[in-house]
Amino acid sequence: MSEATLVGAAKRPSKITAWAAENGAVIGLIVLVAVLAVMSEDFLNPTNLLNVGVQAAVIAILALGATFVIVTAGIDLSVGSVAALSAIVLGVMSAEFGLPWPLALLMALATGIVCGLASAGLIAYGKLPPFIATLAMLGIARGLALVVSDGSPIAMPDAIASLGGNIGAYLPIPLLIMLGMGALAAVILSRTYSGRAMYAIGGNEEAARLSGIRVTRQKFVAYALSGGFAAVGGIVLASRLASAQPQAGTGYELDAIAAVVIGGASLSGGKGTAFGTLIGAFILAVLRNGLNLLSVSAFWQQVVIGVVIILAVLLDTLRRKASV
Repeated sequence: MSEATLVGAAKRPSKITAWAAENGAVIGLIVLVAVLAVMSEDFLNPTNLLNVGVQAAVIAILALGATFVIVTAGIDLSVGSVAALSAIVLGVMSAEFGLPWPLALLMALATGIVCGLASAGLIAYGKLPPFIATLAMLGIARGLALVVSDGSPIAMPDAIASLGGNIGAYLPIPLLIMLGMGALAAVILSRTYSGRAMYAIGGNEEAARLSGIRVTRQKFVAYALSGGFAAVGGIVLASRLASAQPQAGTGYELDAIAAVVIGGASLSGGKGTAFGTLIGAFILAVLRNGLNLLSVSAFWQQVVIGVVIILAVLLDTLRRKASV
């Protein structure tokens, strides 16, 4: 056996290890599905699998938006509240002001984008850390949702409520919207100047600035996209509930960030994909669904999900140390 062959054989395990580290979320999802399929005969039922997809939809959409921000080494804690506020605006505009539903949808989308731009302004010009700026936006958006709705749910018109239903007998519309938003996020991150700039900023902000990237502008783009995706998530949630509820989406920001991290993104920035985020969201949805089928207490479910998040962050830390 030649020396080159021996060297190649010695390197092969490290390549396999690297591949496993990069695709840990996919492997984890496959293993999780296999284990739950063995433990519960109802898990692989087509109806249950579609239900998992629908359950994942809102968190996945919010997480896709949060991916843009996390790639730039930022954070957005406001996505759950922005989703609720956007849904309330949708309900008020369509049900109370009588706007045609397409215009009401545009108003809801604009609400999310404005919230994202406001957070970016606090970060770029107010020099607030992203954690503080978006935490403030979390409170502002939730408060406005309660003020505008007077703390009461607003019924959705049938045209909007139908977005939470199915095409035909089995194809859920929320699942299709989630996949469409996933494709849009993937295109933005991998095929546009702004997407490449986000990775550069997350990798090294000062180097990105010196290379000619308008860092402030691209951060506005990232947070505006996060707000816009949050608005779409709010619309999907309202359509599923057939009403806009001011307290909807509470805690969703944590699940969204968890999905991004579980999907392989790094909280230090510069790393993350739309596909990975979707896998992370499905891991959370599959885990919750499986634990429910196994009659595990909701209290213990939170413990299990917390452990999964810790393992994902530890994996990211080990991966970054190995790459140094």
